[in-house]
Amino acid sequence: MYIGSGWLWPARHIISKNCAPRPAGSEIDLLVIHSISLPPNQFAGSKWIDDLFTNQLDPHAHPYFAQISRLQVSAHFLLDRHGHITQYVPLNLQAWHAGLSSFKGRGNCNDFSIGIELEGDEVTPYTSEQYKSLVRLTRLLREEYPAITKQRIVGHCHIAPERKSDPGDVFAWDWFYEQL
Repeated sequence: MYIGSGWLWPARHIISKNCAPRPAGSEIDLLVIHSISLPPNQFAGSKWIDDLFTNQLDPHAHPYFAQISRLQVSAHFLLDRHGHITQYVPLNLQAWHAGLSSFKGRGNCNDFSIGIELEGDEVTPYTSEQYKSLVRLTRLLREEYPAITKQRIVGHCHIAPERKSDPGDVFAWDWFYEQL
């Protein structure tokens, strides 16, 4: 695995328009871990997530989709239940994953972070394949962006605690940090 021109190789690449340039001079120094399942609490693979991140989610395909189909969101990466990695946004651009957020008094976490979605919910344990891929990907990202220290790897719950609780209590933070 390697990073070239902002893209992870090998990985599946699905390009999302839900991104923007990072502010001039911003250093990538935060990694944010999320969880996502579409429909909620179902693990149907990446098709619906791909559609959400590319503004193609059919609002009639599931009742929940009518609520979210107009959102313009993305992440840099998705790790499905088998540990397969999809990249939606190159690393030099900000993905729209953090929303209203703050880390150590610094707002707009999208400006200086990388977002990784794990296919899952906040109550079902993540798979060993996901953890293996996440560890490999995180190590590689830390080599590329050394300002991402262990203390700067957080969950969505840590940067938007009033709004978000992912990746949930089932995420094995202690084990994950030990692997890094």
